[in-house]
Amino acid sequence: MKYYIIAGEASGDLHGSNLVRGLLQADPEAEIRFWGGDRMVEAAGGHGTLVRHYKEASIMGFWEVLKNLRRIGRQMRFCREDIAAYRPDVLILIDYPGFNLRMARFVHEHIWRGGGKRPEVFYYIAPKVWAWKEKRVVRIRKYVDKLFIIFPFEIEYFRRHGIEAFYAGNPLMDSVAERPVVTQETGEAFRRENGLDERPIIALVAGSRGSEIRYNLPGMVEVARSMPEYQFVVTGVSWLDRSLYDRYLEGSDVRFVCDRTYETIAHSAAALVTSGTATLETALLNKPEVVCFRSSAISIWVAKRLVKLRFISLVNLIMDREVVRELIQEDFMPERAVEELRSVLSGGAKHERMMQDFSELREAMGEPGASVRVAGEMVRLLNEKRGR
Repeated sequence: MKYYIIAGEASGDLHGSNLVRGLLQADPEAEIRFWGGDRMVEAAGGHGTLVRHYKEASIMGFWEVLKNLRRIGRQMRFCREDIAAYRPDVLILIDYPGFNLRMARFVHEHIWRGGGKRPEVFYYIAPKVWAWKEKRVVRIRKYVDKLFIIFPFEIEYFRRHGIEAFYAGNPLMDSVAERPVVTQETGEAFRRENGLDERPIIALVAGSRGSEIRYNLPGMVEVARSMPEYQFVVTGVSWLDRSLYDRYLEGSDVRFVCDRTYETIAHSAAALVTSGTATLETALLNKPEVVCFRSSAISIWVAKRLVKLRFISLVNLIMDREVVRELIQEDFMPERAVEELRSVLSGGAKHERMMQDFSELREAMGEPGASVRVAGEMVRLLNEKRGR
């Protein structure tokens, strides 16, 4: 069968790669055309064609989106034309709702010339409509043939809105389960390979977009200046120009390690993390963390009026209580971040409680294998539709 997959962010590329492996396991003859990144390219191998890398499409923040409306419009037109030309059996959308829900609508409303049925539309990793823009539920119900969710609390939420979603666990459990085992020997090798010294490491997970780096890395560097007994390491990404990091690291003792986020966190004593998937990944890696988040003033102003959640980190949202401290916008002050960081490090007042909470979190998240189970269900549904 022919699959068209759209993943518009780094996290989508990660989950998309695991999904692609599952699809190829369930359908060895699969032909896959996709928007994604290097992980999906590797997973698809000879069965896949990368249409556009997510680094060309990823835009975050209300103001940032407004500034790039013309560019986004061009990308949408290109994507619609590409889907129509490819004629897949199924369009699989991974998160990225502002873009992907429009593609779902296109597939349902497009006149498919030359006969044949329109592609099925599967949505993997549901838009966070329980946080904001709840009106999107109507579009999901109308334009998505099957919704695949990754948080257990979403089952009842979508059921209340007339959508029976498929839940098979959280795909991050797959990624975390695949990480290398951390030992003293591997820690020494990691330090040696990346030019790090013997001080305990604190990871600075400042995000994967340029805007996240610009708003969050400067404050993180200030935290590092107040804790010289630790070695602070930025988890960089190769699709952002190194000069973006260097302008904030110049004159500091903060180190830079590229494209090894999991390994850096795994070898760290704790982490400062910009809100997003990384907050959950850090917790699943069992590393103490403090969430630090800044954005443009207009983006925060809009978010405060539209977002209806008590928390911004996935850890706290899943547990429905404060497990990790969130320092947002004006609350993200270096002295406050230092205080919170010291409290969650080993021996700190909040360390043991956080470790217990992380254990409960892992239990709530379920067993690894979610991606394979989701892919198997997708292929089963497609075969059912085709009368196999």
